[in-house]
Amino acid sequence: MNELIGRVFSFEKTVFPDSRELFGKLSTEGQSPKALMISCADSRIVPEQIMQAEPGELFVCRNAGNMVPSYATMNGGVSSTVEYAVVALGVRDIIVCGHSDCGAMKALAAPEVPEGMPNVVAWLRHGAAAEHVVSTCSPHLYGNDRVRAVSLENIKAQIAHLRTHPSVAAAIARGEMALHGWFVDISAGQVLGLDGDTGQFVVMREDRTLPVALPAAPRFAVEPALAEAAE
Repeated sequence: MNELIGRVFSFEKTVFPDSRELFGKLSTEGQSPKALMISCADSRIVPEQIMQAEPGELFVCRNAGNMVPSYATMNGGVSSTVEYAVVALGVRDIIVCGHSDCGAMKALAAPEVPEGMPNVVAWLRHGAAAEHVVSTCSPHLYGNDRVRAVSLENIKAQIAHLRTHPSVAAAIARGEMALHGWFVDISAGQVLGLDGDTGQFVVMREDRTLPVALPAAPRFAVEPALAEAAE
């Protein structure tokens, strides 16, 4: 532990001097991140490393199982982070990022609930739809295959929850918001992206079109006559 804590001195002595200009700009001009990533709190997943992001480029929200509770009047850390990112920072891309060998997804996929962790059990209910989809549509899956299927379905479920947030819904309707679903395969070193047209996850490659769960496009539902009147 002392070795880990001691690395803060390395930041001051080596990292900061090499990026002094960048940090100076961030301190005077503030942040303007390009995207919000909602990822798992798992120590093996580092959003900034995956995206090779510099300080100021990525707004991050991490929690067990990369959950996004559906919007409600009760305040919560995820809801507040999403709202601030969209309204205050003007983020126009949100990524829900899951990963392989996820402890939260293992617990969600297991037949029994975790013992001695009532808060974890309550939190996992946000992924109940993913577990139910897999149990209903793919009851033959067991072990790692079941966990992986639940993990992928959970990303889809959390994107659906994300769309219930007013700030996100409004940005989508205006055509200013794109949603992404990513899955990091730790052992393979690959990132899979959700293709919203097919509902499938595909390996992301430089020479291929980037899969997007929900591309940015105006989706405001209005009758043609009213639209013409507004113009």
